[in-house]
Amino acid sequence: MTTIIPQPTHVKSLEGQFVLLENASIGASTAARAKAEQLAGFLRPATGYALPIIEGGGGTIQLELNPKIEGAEAYELSVSNSSINLTASSEAGLFYAIQSLRQLFPTSIFSHSRVDTVWSIPCLEIGDAPRFAWRGAHLDVSRHFMPLTFVKKFIDLMALHKLNVFHWHLTDDQGWRLESLKYPRLTEVGAWRKHTMIGHGHQENPKFDGVPHGGFYTQTEAREVVAYGLERHVTVMPEIEMPGHAQAALAAYPEFGNTGEKLEVWDRWGVNENVFNPLEPTILFLQDILTEVLEIFPSQYIHVGGDECPKTQWEQSAAAQVRMKDLEIGDEHALQSYFIGRMDKFLTAKGRRLVGWDEILEGGLTQNATVMSWRGEAGGIVAAKAGHDVVMTPEYPTYFDHYQSQNKELEPLAIGGLNTLEHVYAYEPIPPQLTELEARHVLGSQVQHWREYMSTPEQVEYMAFPRLSAFSEVVWSDKTSRNYDGFLERLTSQLERLDLLKVNYRK
Repeated sequence: MTTIIPQPTHVKSLEGQFVLLENASIGASTAARAKAEQLAGFLRPATGYALPIIEGGGGTIQLELNPKIEGAEAYELSVSNSSINLTASSEAGLFYAIQSLRQLFPTSIFSHSRVDTVWSIPCLEIGDAPRFAWRGAHLDVSRHFMPLTFVKKFIDLMALHKLNVFHWHLTDDQGWRLESLKYPRLTEVGAWRKHTMIGHGHQENPKFDGVPHGGFYTQTEAREVVAYGLERHVTVMPEIEMPGHAQAALAAYPEFGNTGEKLEVWDRWGVNENVFNPLEPTILFLQDILTEVLEIFPSQYIHVGGDECPKTQWEQSAAAQVRMKDLEIGDEHALQSYFIGRMDKFLTAKGRRLVGWDEILEGGLTQNATVMSWRGEAGGIVAAKAGHDVVMTPEYPTYFDHYQSQNKELEPLAIGGLNTLEHVYAYEPIPPQLTELEARHVLGSQVQHWREYMSTPEQVEYMAFPRLSAFSEVVWSDKTSRNYDGFLERLTSQLERLDLLKVNYRK
């Protein structure tokens, strides 16, 4: 048995072992050279070996792109006494073969400095491919800003686990984190709050830390993250929240709200009634922002939020009511559907696809929208049955801001709920209510890191791992081969790797 996570589809053990020696080289065609350089970069620090790249054949480790390998992300990996061969039809497949190869070596291969050991691998053959195309992890940087170094580390850890969609939650009530050249006040004002709430959001008499908090990513830095992800076959999907979760933007540009009231960036947790107004100037303002977003992020999918939008201000706004009457819209839910529909048409015209949380179903789903089903799976089931693509993200068990143990007093403060390692591993993204044809609309799944109570990188890592290791098998490994006890055995080695990568996982 290998210690690879996520578990490969097919593994055949053979007699003997391969030992990587100092005179080893890596052979690759011109098309596979970038991946060969990447492999050498992974292996050099711990081995201290030069591992020169040889164009064409003849390397001790050989990387080959072969169109006969079926599946865009599939790969084959064979280890004999004298050589290693990695074959795939795409660079992504080769990258995943490399991730598996790293995990076949002794765990000390993940060390950042030279280790004196025998670099041996058992002889075997692996044929592997992912179960789902969408294997994601979401990171909220609005509630607490995260340094660029950690964003990259998070992507590295995703890539090690063969996850491929980084959902970057960049805007919310508590902070706007992406530079806009056309609307500079979004970060001049919207990226900073005067202090942060301590403890749970539903307290009657909230306490605050008295420390200003903020930060944002320049467009150059955001492009850097996109490029970093692309090198690791992780697509960076931005989320710009609308029409709710808007107070940071409204603090900067109050004219796009409903009340005209001067607001500050919100300093509390929970659902906020200050939302964008549904008028034409606001829609054009948000489309201007999306235009900038599209220039930075090449992702096919663009997330517009759409969740937790209270309609109170629209109900009380004369302008919103006139808008509904002019558009012959019956209620405020349908008005939100119109709002999201305008964004859908805008993105579709630019060759992109809109994604939103399952509230975008209320009032009628727009034509090309993809639904993230977070309030259970019901929204995803409705959307899939109606022929829409779905990413399954139910709060239980994909919300990693929930507690990991029933002994909550022994855990750091969390929002509530319970999603244990075993709960995560047992998750099945395709609901039994869907037919085989409907199930094809389930693109995959992802885990969510909402960060009211994770203010530091170390806290994010504690809540993410080892649950993210378990989740990687949910979206990659064959359903019939998954076994929790077997996973726990393999997890022992994975935790040693995480130690060497300086990850503050939950013990």
